[in-house]
Amino acid sequence: MEKQTAVEFLIESVMSRGLYTTEMLEEFQQAKEMEKQQIINCYNQSWHFRDKPYETAEKFYNETFGK
Repeated sequence: MEKQTAVEFLIESVMSRGLYTTEMLEEFQQAKEMEKQQIINCYNQSWHFRDKPYETAEKFYNETFGK
């Protein structure tokens, strides 16, 4: 099962109900990119993940969230 970020969950929920406008689509994409950058920044700043088998924070994000 692929993991889902909080922003992806919210976007999916809103879109499945048809509660969005075309203007919101660009904002959804911006929110996803912002969240991705936050996750990458957190990974890079965390001593926790240093022993994980990911070469880069970008690879960690892609393998964790399948994007």
